[in-house]
Amino acid sequence: MHISKILTVFSIFFLAVGSTQSLNACEGILSQETLTEKEKSLVLVASYTAKGDLKKLEKVLNDGLDNGLTVNQIKEAIVHLYAYCGFPRSIRGLQTFIKVLDDRKAKGIEDVWGTEASPITDSRDKYARGKTNLDKLVGTTLDGPKKGYAKFSPEIEIFLKEHLFADLFERDVLTYKERELVTISVIASIQKAEPMLRSHMNICLIQGWTAEQLQDFTKIIKQHVGRQEGTAAETVLKELLQSKE
Repeated sequence: MHISKILTVFSIFFLAVGSTQSLNACEGILSQETLTEKEKSLVLVASYTAKGDLKKLEKVLNDGLDNGLTVNQIKEAIVHLYAYCGFPRSIRGLQTFIKVLDDRKAKGIEDVWGTEASPITDSRDKYARGKTNLDKLVGTTLDGPKKGYAKFSPEIEIFLKEHLFADLFERDVLTYKERELVTISVIASIQKAEPMLRSHMNICLIQGWTAEQLQDFTKIIKQHVGRQEGTAAETVLKELLQSKE
């Protein structure tokens, strides 16, 4: 009888351990389908910079550094987003970041600066380089006659290729994948640019973000940036995913 009781106790113990391991395994799978704390910080840094909410930006800049983003990664994200929300927002974001870094330094915090952008060695003209980068982003070659805004205003199409997709996307401090996360964060936050948001969400899928991670992104926007902004992003993503079924 005594031995039977001991065996029963051991059986319960191993069952509990097995259940815990299974639960941890499930949690690991789920965690892969959501954004990491570092990625969430990148979303909120971009969003609050685009919105011009400098008070909230200060907090998420601190959080981003604490969550493992380097100074150069954050700086690069703030520089990148000026192409989508303008120089004034970007510059105010950089000024806020300088203040945060000074405050942290005064407290004895030594932040990691990280790697600088590599020198550009491609000798082709910027339009050709920008076109190559855009083709890599969308996963196909974009040829054919110009149409829409590119036909109406060829100048802006040139600026997009030479500046946005050459000057900015060539810089390797952030990956294409990370830059697209910054981009959709800005576009979702400024609102009223749903066609561009859909286009860049599609590029996010091409670059390796999952549908679940993008759904997590819309929840972050709704919770931290605004219900209206988050709901609009949810609608765009839902329509995009339905179009692929």
